[in-house]
Amino acid sequence: MSPLPYMARSLTNHCRRNSKPYLSLYSTLGNLSKQAESEFNSHPCRKNSFRSLILQSISQSVKIERLSDSDFGIIEVKLDRPEAKNAIGKNMLSGLRHSLEAINVDSSANVVMISSSVPRVFCAGADLKERRTMSQSDTRDFVNSLRSTFTFLEGLSIPTIAVIEGAALGGGLEMALSCDLRICGEAAVLGLPETGLAIIPGAGGTQRLPRLVGKSVAKELIFTGRKIDARNAASMGLINYCVPSGEAHLKALEVARDINEKGPLAIRMAKRSVDGGLELDFPSALELEEDCYEQLPNTKDRLEGLAAFVEKRKPRYKGE
Repeated sequence: MSPLPYMARSLTNHCRRNSKPYLSLYSTLGNLSKQAESEFNSHPCRKNSFRSLILQSISQSVKIERLSDSDFGIIEVKLDRPEAKNAIGKNMLSGLRHSLEAINVDSSANVVMISSSVPRVFCAGADLKERRTMSQSDTRDFVNSLRSTFTFLEGLSIPTIAVIEGAALGGGLEMALSCDLRICGEAAVLGLPETGLAIIPGAGGTQRLPRLVGKSVAKELIFTGRKIDARNAASMGLINYCVPSGEAHLKALEVARDINEKGPLAIRMAKRSVDGGLELDFPSALELEEDCYEQLPNTKDRLEGLAAFVEKRKPRYKGE
């Protein structure tokens, strides 16, 4: 196993202890080459005037950006495959999976934003040109991997926000459905057009969509493959916010900052309680809530929250 996650956390803690606006170096996930690890080891914690640092993952079509200073704890995963409108092929899927795995073991991460570097598109879905070259077995393996990656995204212990400008279709919408929150520019277009290709949404779309909008509405959207705009998506509860075009990222960052100010352990327990409770009968869900709550009263963050309240200042949470 690569030592990089441990080193990244050590460097992060060093930067935070010194309370200076340093940019902490963040791992771009497992299976890194020896050269990449060597570069990491020789990279000191350094002062930088930039607000964030972008690092490439093993896939050139997925980037990770760690925000700094007061936004420390917010991580952005950027889809960047302009020549294919961010269509998900094998390489992009591998990069996305490894990015999520690295974030999952980073104890300093508090919230994740998934966005696009490509203008007017979030993700156009699966790469159908690549799909045509796959055997039936290869296709089955790819769809299974896509489904498991989105399940992994959904299962992250920290909040995730899909930032959608432009098209989020097929697998692109299924990715957004796997996030906790969805924020769209008003020109966004969302849909699951798979039945038009004689298949069904196979990466969780038939299960997550009805849980958000209800069975009847979900069936209509899936059966017809109809595309909807952001205003309609907001009215049916598919997205959390519809904002003017070009402002989805600003709104998502506003929400991420709000989350980032809260107790990290409390946020994790809240997500666990909500997600887990929905799969249980009500008495069992209340027991889960009790278990999640009991993880928090004796934490340092809880004491800090009480002290900050009494002293009428903002709390300084450390996730401890």
